[in-house]
Order: sequence, then structure tokens, then C-alpha cells
Amino acid sequence: MKILVMDDEELAIKRLVRLLDELKYDYKVANNKEEFDSLDKEHNFDIYILDINMPDISGLELAQEIFALNAQAFVIFQTAYEEHALKAFEIGAIDYLLKPFTKEDLQKSINRAISYKKEEKSTKFLTKNGDEAYLLKPEDIVYIQADLNEVIFRTKEGFSYYAKKISDMENLLKSSNFFRIHRSYIINLDYVKSMKTQEQSKIEFFFTNIKDSITSSKDGAKKFREFIEK
Repeated sequence: MKILVMDDEELAIKRLVRLLDELKYDYKVANNKEEFDSLDKEHNFDIYILDINMPDISGLELAQEIFALNAQAFVIFQTAYEEHALKAFEIGAIDYLLKPFTKEDLQKSINRAISYKKEEKSTKFLTKNGDEAYLLKPEDIVYIQADLNEVIFRTKEGFSYYAKKISDMENLLKSSNFFRIHRSYIINLDYVKSMKTQEQSKIEFFFTNIKDSITSSKDGAKKFREFIEK
């Protein structure tokens, strides 16, 4: 497992490097966002160990960038603050280490990533609707609707919100059977029951298990037809 570490605190990096050396892991260190981007382009990392409070970019924001480009990545946060833990797990972090943590704590976090890697990490989303929270898998989602800087997930049970842009979701789900038919909608093709051509060659999609229907944009319909004909 190849690891990329980013932290702006010199002492924190030195301590983490010492632990990684003792555990004999292959790693690289970035002190800022510019170094991070350069290393990330050059290497194929499996695990990212990030601080949360950094001047260049928040570790939470950086994790979202990582997952948008690679849904199979593993992120471990190391921080002195407990209050970001829920947000970290909502984003998709595999662990949240509070400083100062031990070598054993670090090994457990890395072992968790190794275990998930062997099982092929399954994508899951922690969504909310009011005070209710839901842990959804891609196959639970019928369609996704853009809502400013969030998206709305539609399942057969109802609606819930997830704190990502629809363009991020398109990247996260590109290996699954989802298709963006409109700037505001991504549909799960496994749930499509029937289709109907509308004006300007747009397509109206109907789904199993729900009564909703969604009409594509003209461009979305064109791309969908090209996709089906491949």
C-alpha cells in the first residue's frame, strides 16, 4: 500500500514519518497543496493520511477532491480536534486518528484499508433528511438531482441529501451503471422501466418502484442514444 501524507506541522510530520518507517510502509510527504498535487500526479497512492486544519486547503476539502478523482482511495485523518469526526466519515474517511496516536493506532487504521482493499471497497454514502441519516449504496439510488452545492438522492423509500456537487457524483459513479441525462439529473439505468420521446427529441424516463419521471435535456438525450448504440 502506497501512502501520501500531508500535514503543515513539522513535528507532526516527523512523528508520523517515524511511525511509518517503523511499520515499514512505502510513503511520500507533502508539506503543501502544490507538493501534494505534484506527488499525486506522479504516483498511484492507495492511502492518504491528512491533517484537517491546514492553511493551503482544509483536509476535508482535499479528501473530497481525492474521492472525486478516485473513488477507491482511502483517507485517514490525523488531527488534534474531535469536532470534525462526523464530517470526516460523511465524506468517506476510513478512520479518524486523534493526536497523539500510537503506532498501534496507525497500524489498525492501515490494516482497515488493507482489509477493505482485499474485499474491494464498496462505495457508500451517508445522507441526511432532517434528523434522519441513511447509509446508501449506489444500487439503492434511483436518480440523483442537483440542489445548489448538494445533491438529492431518490431511493424507492424517499429523498435524502448529500453534500457533494452533481459533477462530483458523476465522477464517483462513472464505473457504475449511472448516466447523466441533464445538467441537474443522473439516473441509475438499472431502474429504468420505460422511455418516451418528447418534444425536441428529449427523452422522458420512467422507473421501477417509484412514480417519478424525469425528462432529459436535448443534449442529454443525444448522448444517451449514442451511449446505447455503442
